[in-house]
Amino acid sequence: MRGIKRRYNDLAGTNLDRLAGISDGIFAVAMTLLVLGLSVPTISSRSTDADLWQALLRLGPSVLIYIMSFMTLGIFWVGQGTQLSRLVRSNRNYAWLQLGFLFAVTLAPFSTAVLARFPTLRVALVEYWLNIVLAGGMLLASAEYGLRAQLFHEGESPELARLFRGRILIAQSLYAFATALCLVFPTWVSITLIVLVQLNYVLAPRIPFLHRF
Repeated sequence: MRGIKRRYNDLAGTNLDRLAGISDGIFAVAMTLLVLGLSVPTISSRSTDADLWQALLRLGPSVLIYIMSFMTLGIFWVGQGTQLSRLVRSNRNYAWLQLGFLFAVTLAPFSTAVLARFPTLRVALVEYWLNIVLAGGMLLASAEYGLRAQLFHEGESPELARLFRGRILIAQSLYAFATALCLVFPTWVSITLIVLVQLNYVLAPRIPFLHRF
């Protein structure tokens, strides 16, 4: 009896190593491009140390936003890596969902540059937040599809579903709350709160409720 013929799409997107490889490459490029938003101060050749120091201080807001974006991408890199590490296989649908996530990652240098240029404007902050929403949404969609398609380690699905959904949905809720504050307060309040949220995920202190995710 002849076996069932496979389609091309049954073979596409199944290589986990290539998926991890392109992910690391895109993250590396995106995180490197962030620093290009920091311009060397332009001062005259006759300037003093004090002049240079003042010019560097004026870069403070851009440096803060650069650090914020670096942490943003770092958090997503760790999150995606955690998801990929629990896979036992992949398919073309999962691969394209991950490529959608990586598309959001490639937008980070642009959204960072806009916010760094116009840090006091609400539109710039919302545009930056929408980039985070897109990345988080695609990462969650990848996890949900992987759970339904049984791409993860057998027996881990209930726990992974709780952990993946909890981490992404709580983080996105905190980012949304922080961004919404710009409707009442100056945008720097929102930016500061976003940085604090990120520090929670980077440092992982044992804050009740949050540390479980």
